Amino acid sequence: MSADPKLAQGPLDQLDQWDDYVAGRYREGKDQSEFRQYDEQATPGVAEFYRLNHTHQTLDFVLAKEKEYCSLQRGKRTPWGALDYLNTLVDDSDPDTDLSQIEHLMQTSEAIRADGHPRWMVLAGFVHDLGKVLCLYGEPQWAVVGDTFPVGCAFSDQIVFHKYFDHNPDSKVPEYQTLHGIYEPNCGLEKVHMSWGHDEYIYHVTRDYLPEPAHYMLRYHSFYPAHRHGAYRHLMSAHDEKMFDWVHMFNPYDLYSKGAAKPDVKALRPYYEDLMAEFFPTELAW
Repeated sequence: MSADPKLAQGPLDQLDQWDDYVAGRYREGKDQSEFRQYDEQATPGVAEFYRLNHTHQTLDFVLAKEKEYCSLQRGKRTPWGALDYLNTLVDDSDPDTDLSQIEHLMQTSEAIRADGHPRWMVLAGFVHDLGKVLCLYGEPQWAVVGDTFPVGCAFSDQIVFHKYFDHNPDSKVPEYQTLHGIYEPNCGLEKVHMSWGHDEYIYHVTRDYLPEPAHYMLRYHSFYPAHRHGAYRHLMSAHDEKMFDWVHMFNPYDLYSKGAAKPDVKALRPYYEDLMAEFFPTELAW
């Protein structure tokens, strides 16, 4: 998947494995002190993933990826065509799941729908991981999935495997290692550069068509240091704080729907085609 195979090697070589790991890390009822106890021996693949992620997610890297992808110059696809494209990530050799990427997304959106939330939120649940097509563009997984965090300022100790930031070149730049770094206090997350991944990408693809609460759900659903541990509030505006209520509402559907019954994609497809047609144009720019 990666243009540089050396940066993609390691046991954590399937996106589904990553999703399983995050859901387990934040399982309901788990004590927060239990969450912090990781080591390389217990989870070697996860540790290697974080080593790569924390080493290479620099401000310069993020700015380059924003320039490369956020202008949406990779052609147009129908929304369902993008889902079919994402589905090519499924690996039949993975023993842990027989669900397709579409089925994973539909589990999330059907749980949201069952609880009576607005149609735009159901759609946000259905597309929230579509940015993982970055893997199919050749991006290594450490630049696609994983917890997101601001770059250009001090790395919070609430980021899992924080110690690996010692290898990040930005850790040697004094300006980037102050509390606010290159940002003003409470400047608002819109002005903050987040580590690059599928959250930021799908936000840019869909932002013209969905309401602002969906923007926050899509853009920050992997920002666990903030919405799970309260980090980076010194960068958030009062508006961010208010909008994070939506992120908190969305997060359990993302984490805990995977064990639900396998959805009948064929039967449900007309509903989702109608839903996408309600909000999206015939084709989306990617």
